Amino acid sequence: MCRRFSMSAGIDEIGKHFEINRVMYFYKNRYNISPTQSVPVILHDQGERVLDEYRWGLVPYWGKDAVNADLSAVDQNPTYRKAVDLRRCVIPCNGFYYWRTVGKKSYAVRVVMPNNELFGVAGLYETWRNAKGEKMRTCTMLMTGANVFIREFEERMPAILSTESMETWLNPECKGFNNLQPLLRSYDGSMRIYPVTPLVANDNHDHHQCIEEMDLKLAWVKNL
Repeated sequence: MCRRFSMSAGIDEIGKHFEINRVMYFYKNRYNISPTQSVPVILHDQGERVLDEYRWGLVPYWGKDAVNADLSAVDQNPTYRKAVDLRRCVIPCNGFYYWRTVGKKSYAVRVVMPNNELFGVAGLYETWRNAKGEKMRTCTMLMTGANVFIREFEERMPAILSTESMETWLNPECKGFNNLQPLLRSYDGSMRIYPVTPLVANDNHDHHQCIEEMDLKLAWVKNL
């Protein structure tokens, strides 16, 4: 599962890369995003691409896939199937965090595109109200098979969309799991992996130091 990622680009860069028409909240760079925190999402609204902010992790929870939804679970769960037709989004990113284990020790790494480019992950969203009537907007990342870079850490990875696939994924006229599933392929391009500070394990650390490449001698932590 993908449990941490970064979206540390400026709003102008995001707007240009993803062709955003409207920004609905006060955007700020995020260097270390974890589940239950707010994340930027891109939605299709009245013919425009809108950047908004949702909670990462669907509520109410439909089993173990609240943060990451596996393709097989989406196909089998009728609630997910409805969301695939009606509530698709793109989650903008510029890096994932994982832990590389060697022997009895491990260290945090960041996985990025070769030139640190932005990319979008296919997502689903839900809006519901709790017992107090408060509205909660939530989202999840869709997962697909891991590529050669992510396979070291786990068997699944976020479904990174190409520019063309993103256009189709956000198009409300495109419906049906069988029509959309082909968009969610394993990313087949190159990726770069480098060590980062162990502070990324702590939700309280959300600053530029989290994405800086670190001397491997300082990055090791005990594998508890």
